[in-house]
Amino acid sequence: MKILLLGKNGQLGWELQRSLAPLGELVALDRQGAPGLCGDLGEPDGLAATVRALRPDVIVNAAAYTAVDRAESEPDLARRINAHAPAALAREAAACGALLVHYSTDYVFHGHGQRPWAEDDPTGPLNVYGQTKLAGEQAIVQAGCRHLILRTSWIHAARGGNFARTMLRLARQQPRLTVIDDQWGAPTGAELIADVSAHAIVQLRARPDKAGIYHLAAAGETNWFSYAKHVLAQAQSAQAAIEYAVKDILPIPSSAYPVAATRPHNSRLDTRKLRTAFDLHLPPWQAGVDRMLAEILGHSLA
Repeated sequence: MKILLLGKNGQLGWELQRSLAPLGELVALDRQGAPGLCGDLGEPDGLAATVRALRPDVIVNAAAYTAVDRAESEPDLARRINAHAPAALAREAAACGALLVHYSTDYVFHGHGQRPWAEDDPTGPLNVYGQTKLAGEQAIVQAGCRHLILRTSWIHAARGGNFARTMLRLARQQPRLTVIDDQWGAPTGAELIADVSAHAIVQLRARPDKAGIYHLAAAGETNWFSYAKHVLAQAQSAQAAIEYAVKDILPIPSSAYPVAATRPHNSRLDTRKLRTAFDLHLPPWQAGVDRMLAEILGHSLA
């Protein structure tokens, strides 16, 4: 089996390089590509030519435009990367019979209420990022290729920047932190997403009828304020010798922290369809966050 991975150096792409390697020949590209191959989602025609040249059995697209606030001022670029590029990949996947694995987001929903979102719930993105990610999903489905679209949320990893790293940095610098407490979801590790992806690919090769859209998130739920408290409690316990400046962490509503792109308040995802179809157990979000923190804090102490 030949696998084409796009976005190899992102948080998720880095973990996918590990999880996909045992499945077959892996061609992993970043934006710089490789001789004769394009890995830049800003160049849909180049991506299409790369698929035609490689004729992979599986295409895994882990690249995306993820600068949520900047997308409000760069809608054309966000749409080219998040919608036009997946459309080109889907057309080529249909032409060569490849399975296309693509990652989407809870931001395709409007985020009202408290019930976890099911795959067939009506969508209603609140911002350009969500609109372009939804357009990418729709283009893949319309192309008619075999596809696995995994909607996920609040991705974290020890590699790269993320919320936990930001909290740890600010806690060393500031005596008081304010964190939003009215946006709910489940922090989900890149390594969990990568492992589930590999597991699903193996099953889909034997059971193509399982193709479709699924929700993937760690079990449980929290808000950003409680997430921050968990991160700092773990850090202070693990690094008792390190002095943290922070004395207070205060909850605030989203309205007190204005940003360019409106965020959904409810990012809960119902994962029953995924767990049933692929016979999976999804661990609680705390397990993934604690594992990430152990790696981050271990590196910082080295």
